[in-house]
Amino acid sequence: MVQADQVWENKQANLSHYEHLLKDVSGVDLILLPEMFHTGFSMNAENLAETMDGSTIQWLKELARIKGGAVYTSLIIKDGGSFYNRGVFVQPDGKIYQYNKRKTFGLAGEDKIYSSGTEEIIVDFRGCKFQLQICYDLRFPEIVRNRLDTNGLPAYDVILYVANWPQRRNVHWKTLLQARAIENQCYVFGVNRVGGDGKGLIYSGDSVCVDALGDPVWCDAGVEQVKIVTLSISALNEVRNGLPFLRDR
Repeated sequence: MVQADQVWENKQANLSHYEHLLKDVSGVDLILLPEMFHTGFSMNAENLAETMDGSTIQWLKELARIKGGAVYTSLIIKDGGSFYNRGVFVQPDGKIYQYNKRKTFGLAGEDKIYSSGTEEIIVDFRGCKFQLQICYDLRFPEIVRNRLDTNGLPAYDVILYVANWPQRRNVHWKTLLQARAIENQCYVFGVNRVGGDGKGLIYSGDSVCVDALGDPVWCDAGVEQVKIVTLSISALNEVRNGLPFLRDR
């Protein structure tokens, strides 16, 4: 979990900063970076958007290759004449899964600039099934409702939220992340930024990994931090078998 400050709308400064924060990180399966990771949560899509063939996607591919693990984050993408706040799950072999944020944040005018996604994306990677989400999606539990498939297995094991979630609503952030883990019997990651942005908003981070019982492992609030946590699928299955709530759904 990379809880980083972001330089407002300065791509190169942000990329260099992530390289510094990650220089000693190795042997991990997944790296999580905040929402709109190299621009901040900007509505300046016309000037900041890239394509899926752009230099930033290449940078993410190279990061995944060097680190030997996947990277999940979001960035501003122009595709087919529309702008998207697009999540990208980049594997070390270069394969990319794309998730367009489904719930655009009307309070900030995101819905006026960015087109909403329509598809659920679940990625099966190294023995875990990851449900991809972005920031404001967190307020809408119906779009991540876990369920059993025809073989009786849960649709996913982990929800990933990357965010720019302001400090003044951090109680909502913390509470909803724990709720999503408990109600869906899964791990939940919420990776948020710290510092201030170009609109005067302050971010406390409060990045977290929550297990299926709702127990959290938090990053220190308000400071940059890289925190490594380990997931246990066997422990997750013990919870699911002992408390078969998904079956009752």
